[in-house]
This record gives sequence, C-alpha cells and structure tokens, in this order.
Amino acid sequence: MKITHRLRAGMLACALAASAGLAFGHDDGNDGSPRGPLVIGHRGGGSGYLPEHTLEAYALGIELGADFVEPDLVATKDGHLIARHEPNLINTTNVKDLPQFAARKRTVMLDGVPETGFFASDFTLAEIKQLRAVQPLPERGTAFDGQFQIPTLVEVIEFVKRKSAEKDRRIGIYPETKHPTWHQSIGLALEDRLLRILTRAGWNHRGAPVFIQSFETANLRYLRTRTELPLIQLVDADDVNPDGSISLVKPFDKPYDWVVSGRSGLFSDLLTPAGLAEVKSYADGIGPWKPYIRSSACTIVAGACSDINGDGKVNDADRHLLPPTDLVQRAHAQGLLVHPYTFRSEQRRLAADYAGNPAAEYLMFYELGVDGLFSDFADDAGAARVQFLLKTDPDYGRCLVKGQCGPRGRR
Repeated sequence: MKITHRLRAGMLACALAASAGLAFGHDDGNDGSPRGPLVIGHRGGGSGYLPEHTLEAYALGIELGADFVEPDLVATKDGHLIARHEPNLINTTNVKDLPQFAARKRTVMLDGVPETGFFASDFTLAEIKQLRAVQPLPERGTAFDGQFQIPTLVEVIEFVKRKSAEKDRRIGIYPETKHPTWHQSIGLALEDRLLRILTRAGWNHRGAPVFIQSFETANLRYLRTRTELPLIQLVDADDVNPDGSISLVKPFDKPYDWVVSGRSGLFSDLLTPAGLAEVKSYADGIGPWKPYIRSSACTIVAGACSDINGDGKVNDADRHLLPPTDLVQRAHAQGLLVHPYTFRSEQRRLAADYAGNPAAEYLMFYELGVDGLFSDFADDAGAARVQFLLKTDPDYGRCLVKGQCGPRGRR
C-alpha cells in the first residue's frame, strides 16, 4: 500500500509538472523549458520503484516528472555503451544465476581496488541482452527482478526522444562516464564512443538536451575540446563523520585520474575558490554530494553515533542538520551550475529534522538555490518543486490553475 500511495502521489506531481511545462532549462519559455530547478532522474528517476537503468525505470521517471534521465555508461567487449551503474554487473543483473556465464567471474583491479564479479567488458552486447536487471538496494522491493533488459545508450536516446514527443515536453539525458581511466586502460575509452552516438542522434551541439558528467577531471577536459555540450564535474566523498565533517578515504578521496597522474589533493579541493575557478575552465557546473551543501551530525555516545530513534539501527534518521555551507553561492559566483546528488525518500535516509518527509529535504535544497538535483524518486522531487514555485513565484499559482504555465502558453 505504501508504494501504491507513493505512485498515486507521484502521478499527481507529474500532472502538475506537465501542466506547468517543467522540462528543460530554467525559464518556462515557448521552447518547453521549465520554471524552477531541474529534476534529474537518478539511474532513471523511477529507480526508487523499479530496477535501475532500465527503459522501464526511465519510463516511470518520465511519467513521474523527470526532466532528464541519467544513464550511467560502461562499455561492452565489442565497444557498445550500455546503461549500468558499474562495469561489475554482479549486483545489478542476474548474471551470477546464469550457468552459461559462470566462467566469466573474475577479480579486476578497478580504480586501484580489487573487485570480484562479472564485468561488462568481458561480454558482447548479444550476451548482455541475455541478462536481466535486478534491484541492488536491499531495502527496495524485488518484485520486478529478472524482468527487464539492459539497454544501450542508443536505445535510451531513441526512447527519450519518443517520450519527449509523446509528452510534448523536452526531456533530456544526463550520461555519466563511469571509471573513464579504467576503460581507457583496457582499450574501451568511453568519450569518443559517447560523442559519436550523440552526433548520430543529432544531440552533439550546444542547446541539445544533454549534460555529460564525470567524477574524473581529465576526461572532462578532453571532452571540452570536442563538444559544446555542458559538462558537470562530480564531487565525491567517502562518508560523513559523526561531527558532520566530510570523510575522504580511499578510493573516494580524489578523482582516479589524479591518482594515476600523481596529482596531490582531494575531491574537496575542487570546491575551494581556486578549485571552482579551475572547474570553470573546462566544465559548466558541479555535481557535489549533497552533504557538501548541507551536512548533518549525530549525538555521540561512547564514541559512536547513538540511536536516537530507538529502532536498533543507526542511520541518517539519527542525525541533525548543520547550518548550510556557502557552496551554492560561491559556485554561482563562478558561473557554475549546481546539481547535487543523491536524493532518496526512504525514512532511514532522511535527517531527523525532515520528520520523515522527503519534500522537506527537497524544499530546503531548492531554497538554497540549487539549479537541479538527482533523485531516485522523481515524483517526490517534482511535487516539492511545485510547492517551491508556489511559495516563491507570486504568479505561479494563477498560472498553474489556469493551465497557462506550459511551454505553449505562459501569460
């Protein structure tokens, strides 16, 4: 019943978003651009309900109001780009249950860390098409495991174009190049493959509904010389310390291309004034992990975070928010967009201040001025955006009620 309720709420949010013309950009002009921050469907935007990075998860994300869907990209043995969160397929597909592929299991050094599993680069696309997606997060339902195929980037683009026409709103893609240095090291570099696909689709030009993102810096610099599409520098971390400070522990301490090149520094250095200025030289925005914008701290008892909720588990629900940083303002001063990640609606992922209401978190980040955000639950993000616009734009309520907020009819 909880999921049914969520989906019904999400469809309402989608209807509101559609009537408001919330799709791409920040203006709600006659080109189909929305008013307000972008809702970026993390791993699809319907991934809170369905196995991630499937056409079905992208479809649900779009139905729930996502402006962009995010295909993470890895390469197959024969050079096709497919949508998977990691090159290792063991947690997101049923590959381990298929006897014909049992011999493919091996250990690989991935960004300096040994990983055991089944790697996309050991499979042809025809073999990938024999796999089916599964839900990787244990707290989410598994009813759809084994039902949906693994899509290629070409299939994702064709699907998004079709949905954009059906919905009469501009929907985009927000691909991430996963582990680009590693892919280069095995002869399957992602960047030119990605650009060739975008060029064939007519989407490799400024103004196309595409952002390209990466946690590494060297490949973004390379892409800057070959495309006018907006590029986003992702900024990672390992964890949040009990006092709310950001933990930067290997292998999540720095971009892996820095490790390979011997460059000193940490991810957090990209968010200093000098770091933001450097990012501006090759990218159009940043995608920071959300605690860089507003973190949280826990109550320490016996040297560890305490279970303030008394549910026997220690998680984000046992933490309280700290004052926000000035990162959004500083990034904007450099002319950089800010698209934080990842927003999820499960109770254990929401700080105590939000009182179990995911809309409260979205609203707070919208009010802090972010230009968009990544969410597994596009319905919650979209519903909160409508509330944000109703609070901040005096004309929005009238426009929304009269059906004049859409891409064809703002007045």
